[in-house]
Amino acid sequence: MNLFRRKSVTDLQAEALTDHSLKRALGAVNLTALGIGAIIGTGIFVLTGTVAAQNAGPAVVLSFVLAGVASVFAALCYSEFASLVPMAGSAYTYGYATLGELFAWIIGWDLILEYAVGAITVAIGWSGYVVSFLHDFGINIPPALSAARGTHLIDIPAALAPLVSAKVGWIVSSASLLDQIKAAGTDPTALSHVTTILNLPAVFIIFVVTTLLVVGIKESANFNNLIVLVKVAVVLLFILGAAYAIKTANWHPFIPANTGQSGHFGWSGVMTGAGIVFFAYIGFDAVSTAAQEAKNPQRDMPIAIIGSLLVCTALYILVSAIATGVVPYGLLDVPDPIAVAADRAGMGWMGRLIKFGAIAGLSSVILVMLLGQSRVFYSMARDGLLPPFVSRVHPRFRTPWLTSIVTGIGVAIFSAIFSVRDAGSLCSIGTLLAFVIVSVGILVLRVREPNLPRKFKTPWVWFVAPAGALSALTLMAALPWPTWRRLIVWFIIGIVIYFFYGVRRSNLAQPPRV
Repeated sequence: MNLFRRKSVTDLQAEALTDHSLKRALGAVNLTALGIGAIIGTGIFVLTGTVAAQNAGPAVVLSFVLAGVASVFAALCYSEFASLVPMAGSAYTYGYATLGELFAWIIGWDLILEYAVGAITVAIGWSGYVVSFLHDFGINIPPALSAARGTHLIDIPAALAPLVSAKVGWIVSSASLLDQIKAAGTDPTALSHVTTILNLPAVFIIFVVTTLLVVGIKESANFNNLIVLVKVAVVLLFILGAAYAIKTANWHPFIPANTGQSGHFGWSGVMTGAGIVFFAYIGFDAVSTAAQEAKNPQRDMPIAIIGSLLVCTALYILVSAIATGVVPYGLLDVPDPIAVAADRAGMGWMGRLIKFGAIAGLSSVILVMLLGQSRVFYSMARDGLLPPFVSRVHPRFRTPWLTSIVTGIGVAIFSAIFSVRDAGSLCSIGTLLAFVIVSVGILVLRVREPNLPRKFKTPWVWFVAPAGALSALTLMAALPWPTWRRLIVWFIIGIVIYFFYGVRRSNLAQPPRV
């Protein structure tokens, strides 16, 4: 039993030329938009406020810088791999070509969880923005169907809302809110209360995105291109419209003093914040999962990976700086921090437009994450590590339709009942682990096969690759223990499946045909 058997790069290149099961329909613009579609979303519209309020303060800007630097190192390594091995599967396929089957399984299993949890988290955030946006127009989702199962909601009347600094209508109940209601002279038990059953908007968006992915990659990419234009325009509108309202006093202290608990402000808070916002940088990893559907992967994949990363990092830094300059960082721990900043800046009707942009942005993130997960499933099944039906391609649409549907159903179920806290921080640690393996793998490949023709070569590889691995490991170490515990449990489940099924059914385990 050889746990480190590898697929040779030359075999993978030959397979890429002859395997036409997936349609090569994406150019550099489509692929770059795919990356931007994944990167601009939760990071800007949700995590900016959360990390500023709980971890880094105004220094959330530094958290994005650190995450961006680590991502650039990894992106250069990804670009060389993607041009060498233009196949679906991303870091899973790269690990198979360099470190061997066991490592490939580990990273593939990690990516499956990473994309699924990411899609669940973003769908829940999408639901929150949709409920708020529709409420602005007098349309109210039935409260029992508007949030994660078991969430307690309370109906705030118009006369009470300004006294407790809350919006009119159904909002999440909390101990502090109940205390404010009492202080305002109202008995909380006299107000209407509801315990939610399921998150219907989250289920709806997963259904829509799954349908798009089944119908076809080109149709999905066209939809994504449109959405990317909308949300980039909205982000730029916020930057231009809110910059004048910055109060530099809100940036002092830039790095708030640590509270005595690691990860809560101070430099440890900046590092923890960088680890958390890595959730947002899964986008260029998702680009590489679509390599088998690129028209000219050797040229277009490096352009898309590096281009999408640089554009989005610049936007993240600008938006986080403006948001913390307009609103004191302690007030940004809300589901819609950019909308709050737009309101504080007096942007008026633009606040609604910001919410619409967030809805559009989160929609495209869900699309890219579900696309990425189904392609990793497809690649693992094609290699024999998962049952063959997983890689079955639709005869008309030429998409891995069964995988897309099964993934969509699973994500929809958990999106209906989980809260954002439940779905939480696994994406960041999964992305970082992928970065470590790719950074190490590119060095291994340079040693094992130095003469391979490389259309794109990682510059200063003996500095860039180790820097990518070390920076990712540093950010992993800054993440809290519960995140590590969940990753370890998922890892153990994966190892059991591999040794009971994959290790014997793998294509590389089969005797050569005579």
